[in-house]
Amino acid sequence: MKKLNIGIILGSTREGRLSPQVGEWVLRIAEERGDANYEIVDIADYKLPLLGEADASEQAAAWNTKLAELDGFVFIVQEYNHSISASLKNALDYAREAWNNKSAGIVSYGSVGGARAAEHLRGIMGELSIADVRVHPALSLFTDFENGSVFKPADLHLVNLNGMLDQVLAWGGALKTLREPAAAVL
Repeated sequence: MKKLNIGIILGSTREGRLSPQVGEWVLRIAEERGDANYEIVDIADYKLPLLGEADASEQAAAWNTKLAELDGFVFIVQEYNHSISASLKNALDYAREAWNNKSAGIVSYGSVGGARAAEHLRGIMGELSIADVRVHPALSLFTDFENGSVFKPADLHLVNLNGMLDQVLAWGGALKTLREPAAAVL
C-alpha cells in the first residue's frame, strides 16, 4: 500500500507564535517512524484574508489544492481565549470537500494544555467530516516551554504523540477507501 500523506497544520499566524517549534518536533518524531509522508503546512504561507472580505480566489485555490493532496492531518493548536485561533478557524472555513473523509489528530498547548481549544476544534472537524482521533498530546506552557517561549517537551509526550500518529494513519487508510473506492478494489 502506498504511504499516506499527512499534513502537520500550524494553527497560528501570529508574530512570535510557538506553533513552528511544536510542528517541527512532531515532524521529526513522525519522520523517524517512516510510516507515512509528513510535511508542515503553514497557514501563514497562504495569506488567506478573512473569509468574504476580499477576493481570495487564488489563495483559496492554492489552499484547497494543498489540502486535497493530503490523506490526514495533525493540527498544532494553541489555545487563545479558550478556543482556537481566528486564523485557524478562517483556514478551516476556506475549504469544504478537501477536508471530507480524512483523519486528524490534535497536538495542543496552552495554560491547561490547550484542552479547550482542542475540544472546540473537534466540533468544527465534525461539521467538516474530518474524523478526529482520541489520543491527544496536550502540552503545558508552564512545563513544556522554557520561559514560555522555547519548546522543550517532556519525554512523556512521546507516548501520546506516537499513539495519536498510529490512530491518524489507521483511520486515514480506512477513510481513503471512501474517497477512492477504486483503490479499495485493487
